[in-house]
Amino acid sequence: MFLPGASGDPAFWQPLAEQLTHTATHRFAEYPGFGGVPADPEVENFEDLVRKIVQQIDQPTALIAQSMGGVIALRAALAKTALVTHIVLAVTSGGLDTEALGAQDWRADFAAKNPQMPDWFLTLREDLTGELAYIQQPVMLLWGDEDPVSPLAVGERLLELLPNSELDVVNGGGHDLANVHARVLAPLVDEFLLGSSAAYEDDDAYDEYDDEDEDEEEDEGKDDDRKG
Repeated sequence: MFLPGASGDPAFWQPLAEQLTHTATHRFAEYPGFGGVPADPEVENFEDLVRKIVQQIDQPTALIAQSMGGVIALRAALAKTALVTHIVLAVTSGGLDTEALGAQDWRADFAAKNPQMPDWFLTLREDLTGELAYIQQPVMLLWGDEDPVSPLAVGERLLELLPNSELDVVNGGGHDLANVHARVLAPLVDEFLLGSSAAYEDDDAYDEYDDEDEDEEEDEGKDDDRKG
């Protein structure tokens, strides 16, 4: 399942998805009220959006997420521990205080360019610092070293906090690196999905959305820093 960033544009992930050789079925998530997707009266805040995405996870699923989508992916992994098998996070905040790690404040400029954006998104401050240790799934962190919105320090901090994670850095990569550098990243993502195994017990402490049955599995220059 591919999760876009705040643009809400599922096409962001098309270049990478088209180059993956992994045989899993692809799903491209949409966010009501984002990127031209019609609003949904049942999605009035971030919790509603997370719940909507989590409800779609009804079989073993790898989550591949950009920016804001990474926070949703981590929340989904906590809610559906038995079904989320792998997580790929590209330049996300990961539920950290990114400004404390040197990130540029992008919200005012983004709001000016996207006046239709839900107000609740622009005021969102999600703190997952205390919960990241509970995520036992393999996590691939994809970062560029020239991203002012989510600088490399954010990826390095997530590498420390996520128990089973690895960090891949693209030299010259910015906030759109997963789209622009899809040809470089696709073989790495394939290797990660094929080479990592995940078998997890459901954790009742985080099954707040588990009213459903369990939840689809789913240039140049790179430093590779692996942990776990």
